[in-house]
Amino acid sequence: MTDLADLDAFAAVARARSFRGAALLRGVSASTLSEAVRRLEQRLGVRLLNRTTRSVTPTEAGARLIERLGPALGEVEAALDVVNGYRDSPRGTLRLNAPGAVTRQIMPPIIAAFLKAHPGISVELISDDRFIDVLAAGFDAGIRYEERLEQDMIAVPIGPRIQRFACGASPDYLAERGRPAHPRDLLGHDCVLHRFSSGAMHPWEFERGEEMVRITPAGRFTGGNFDDEVAAAVAGLGVIKSFEGFLEPYFADGRLEPVLPDWWQSFTGPFLYYPSRRLMPAPLRAFVDFIRRP
Repeated sequence: MTDLADLDAFAAVARARSFRGAALLRGVSASTLSEAVRRLEQRLGVRLLNRTTRSVTPTEAGARLIERLGPALGEVEAALDVVNGYRDSPRGTLRLNAPGAVTRQIMPPIIAAFLKAHPGISVELISDDRFIDVLAAGFDAGIRYEERLEQDMIAVPIGPRIQRFACGASPDYLAERGRPAHPRDLLGHDCVLHRFSSGAMHPWEFERGEEMVRITPAGRFTGGNFDDEVAAAVAGLGVIKSFEGFLEPYFADGRLEPVLPDWWQSFTGPFLYYPSRRLMPAPLRAFVDFIRRP
């Protein structure tokens, strides 16, 4: 019978599309995973992964195997995890995937309190703005906003239930270019833009009462993360739009000034989501119970 450990190693590499990436997630060496996959291929008599110096991709046989293997390994892991329920405190690793806005602002205090309450659990929190198949990528659960949730997922509120987008600009920029009085005035301003990892650049939305305005701003600076974008705004390169919680410290110390505060849009806070299944890993069950507490 094929060794389950070798099958698990193959699944990890196939998901990560990298021996090194899978090794980092598993806490083992890349050579250990490579040897496990080699043994599996030798035993089955078929190549499962195409390897080059730049990439690792499943062959057709490997892709078919991973389709059937993923759910089966998940059930085996969940079945073995049942013994965790007999411990005073569950053990294991909780693997979470969340967008950068959540990992930066919302998760640190929640994870700190959770780890203090559960000393036998470790947490891996990976920042990713794409909406991915959390199970296929090797995660226990994901965190996303409401409009990005799949219908077959269980969703549990996590963090603040209402958040807002805010706009700001440096005092020097506003002194030179003037202060916008209406969202459409931003079309005549330089704006600090954000490009998502998918390549998308979303329009800016504003609302006041029943009125909603959507614009496609322009600017000479585009960033891919908050640190670069807020640094550009502080340097006077334009108006920035981001999470209110991100910009609050810069408003407080005067490096940025609020712009169009009456138009800042509110939205529902994030959700922890995970697939409905009979056996939940003990670390995930403990985390769900923890965030559900009043």
